[in-house]
Amino acid sequence: MNAVPQIREFEVSLPIGYADSEGNTHRHAALRKMTGREEAILADRRFQNNGGKLVTELLYSCLVRVSDLSKLDRNVISGMYSADRNYLLLKLRNLTFGSDLETSYTCSACNETMQTVENLEELPVVVLGEGETAEDVTVVLEDGYLDKDGQVHTAMSLCLPTGKDEEAVASQMRQNPSLGKNALLARCMKSLGDMPKHRLEALGPKIMADLTMTDRRLIDRALNEAAPGVNMTRDIECLNCGHEFKATLDLTHFFVLE
Repeated sequence: MNAVPQIREFEVSLPIGYADSEGNTHRHAALRKMTGREEAILADRRFQNNGGKLVTELLYSCLVRVSDLSKLDRNVISGMYSADRNYLLLKLRNLTFGSDLETSYTCSACNETMQTVENLEELPVVVLGEGETAEDVTVVLEDGYLDKDGQVHTAMSLCLPTGKDEEAVASQMRQNPSLGKNALLARCMKSLGDMPKHRLEALGPKIMADLTMTDRRLIDRALNEAAPGVNMTRDIECLNCGHEFKATLDLTHFFVLE
């Protein structure tokens, strides 16, 4: 009788953690390496137009457990914070393919494209302390939102996005990244001044579209500085002209099917 091969598990600690319906936070998880099953998921056309659902399916397939949760289903995976999902993807990639990632960046000054290899294990990760929970992010807008009654609202609070949010705005994000971002931020917006909640929900994407670029940058900065997880921002120096600029980690070859 052939022995059944044991699945090797790799323990990881989530930057934020999954909060269940009873308010318990689960910070520890176990992954296994990707197999041919996950290669098929990556190639499945059903997920090509929805990156959020693709991530959910991939993690659902490779997560062995999350702490002591008795039931690990797709709702748990999609209910996780985006920061935790991105962290799990990074660990999954490291386990399966190694930490070296081929990347390319284009200089914003001279338009020169540079090829480099990033070490994913060296990416900085912000982790909540023991007993800490994810807090809403507050932003004081410089210009604010002018409503139909002539009132300007400047105090905004947002919650951190989850997999459900990613899945909901994926089609918009694919068609127009700017409109998709508006939709994502609108889903995360919890308050804006003293605007009633029903108006906030009805106007969500329009509010984000009407904000000045100054305020939009304030929101981006607040979310980036407050949110735990992997810091994907890279400091790049152009080898051609010496210009220094910031770029988001190039993920073109993150899961490349050879």
